[in-house]
Amino acid sequence: MTTLTDRYLAATLRSVPVARREGIDTELRASIEDMVEGRTAGGQDAGTAEREVLTELGDPAQLAARYADRRLQLIGPTYYLAWERLLKLLLSFVPATVGTLVGLVAAADGGTVGAGIGQGISAAIQVAVQIGFWVTLVFAILERTNTPLGLPGWSVDQLPEGPVDRQITLSDVTASIAFLALFAIYLPFQHYRSFVPADGDGNLPILDPALWSFWLPFLIAVLVATIGLEIAKYRAGRWTWPLVAVNALLDLAFAVPVVWLMSTDRLLNPDFVARFEWLGEGDNLKSITTVVVVGTALVTLWDIIESAVKTRRHSA
Repeated sequence: MTTLTDRYLAATLRSVPVARREGIDTELRASIEDMVEGRTAGGQDAGTAEREVLTELGDPAQLAARYADRRLQLIGPTYYLAWERLLKLLLSFVPATVGTLVGLVAAADGGTVGAGIGQGISAAIQVAVQIGFWVTLVFAILERTNTPLGLPGWSVDQLPEGPVDRQITLSDVTASIAFLALFAIYLPFQHYRSFVPADGDGNLPILDPALWSFWLPFLIAVLVATIGLEIAKYRAGRWTWPLVAVNALLDLAFAVPVVWLMSTDRLLNPDFVARFEWLGEGDNLKSITTVVVVGTALVTLWDIIESAVKTRRHSA
């Protein structure tokens, strides 16, 4: 009759290389017999002792993996940190960038704004899933083939100098991101629900619908990129000159089109202007244009100067 030990050994050995089975069989069988004898010498029943010993040894598949030096995890400790860092880096900007570009192309190619946003979100999700799958697959293969990555080893020289004196707080970044996100959402939202009634209880967009051919998708993309900048600022903990340069570029990318469109009477929806008679009286519309242009220029200039001053103070 086949004993529990024979069955346990058979289950273990079928998962190890053939060339090592005989040696492992001899070694493991001897170990089991020694442990069983130790228990029976203390007065325990042989059958009970055998069952308890095999239970302590655990799942035969796990024991076989240890004998064969085969990893049972998808990404082991050797490559885990490299996998995690690369995955976080790619997911931090690639899906959002692809989604924004797809949405802009869809909206500019004669599609509706809603369809463009939907396609952009769908593309971002698909890209994120693909990045997660392929990066994990590559590292799993590297793990199992013991392929060296050639990455520099860790040393104490990589330790930070001391606690980071944060110049940029989480509350400030959260408030900025919330404002930017609401602004970016409102641009397409006002096209469908601006809360300005038109004739026949319809919706009257505040901004000229003709701008959806390019400028409004462009401005939304700038706002999304600015959200990415806010995240980068928080991760850095303080302003740096590269961040100042990117901030100035994004500020100008938003402000210049707004100023130009407002100055040429192309920003506001003509039907919206006609809806309010007082806008057409005297220089009212011109005054509003001046306020928007000057206000946008001052806010942009202030933001650029403030970021540069903070960077200069910190680096001094």
